[in-house]
Amino acid sequence: MLRGDIDNEKRKVSDEMVYHFLKMGKVAHVATVGEDGFLYVIPLVYVYEQGTKLYLHIGNIRESHFWTNIKHDPRVCIEVSEMGDVHRGKKYACQSALVYHSVVVFGTITHIKQEVKKNGFFDRLMEKYGDPEWEFAKG
Repeated sequence: MLRGDIDNEKRKVSDEMVYHFLKMGKVAHVATVGEDGFLYVIPLVYVYEQGTKLYLHIGNIRESHFWTNIKHDPRVCIEVSEMGDVHRGKKYACQSALVYHSVVVFGTITHIKQEVKKNGFFDRLMEKYGDPEWEFAKG
């Protein structure tokens, strides 16, 4: 089985549903791996429109655990999820189940500071997460 393939046909959803879920999601959990082989996961806000690019907001670029890992290996695994309903167990609490809706994406990360300025990333980020009454200067 390849990375990202779903073995359970009942769990598969259409590409359109995946795109919609990514567009509406709020937090991306981004996993990287360090030189020591340890995994590191960090929650980030993001903008996704469709296709193969998902733009993450990582704050000011500085030496950090995240960027040290990315410089070592730019491969990432990104997970976006939301909690669904809790289904009560028949007799015991341990038979209960929690439903999650999630999308997992595999790819590589690239720092694109200049493209971000050109494509209005921060305007779209504020449209998604900010208060509609907030006003900012363009740019």
